[in-house]
Amino acid sequence: MSSLRARVKGGRLVLDQPTTLPEGTVLDLVVDDEGDDLMPREREALDRAIRKAWVSAKAGKLRPADDLLRELRKRR
Repeated sequence: MSSLRARVKGGRLVLDQPTTLPEGTVLDLVVDDEGDDLMPREREALDRAIRKAWVSAKAGKLRPADDLLRELRKRR
């Protein structure tokens, strides 16, 4: 699924895009900062990590996002 774009209107988030998500789906929206400040070496390392993760995912080595988010939130 691609990203969703919302606007703030009257203090509320307004999202007007079709979706195939089931009714009641809860989404975590984040503010898009329109880029990053990665240096070229950092960008290369990130790209390598993403490629490695993609290969792993295609091989079926997955875990539910809820489990991963729960683990990351415990680290705070």
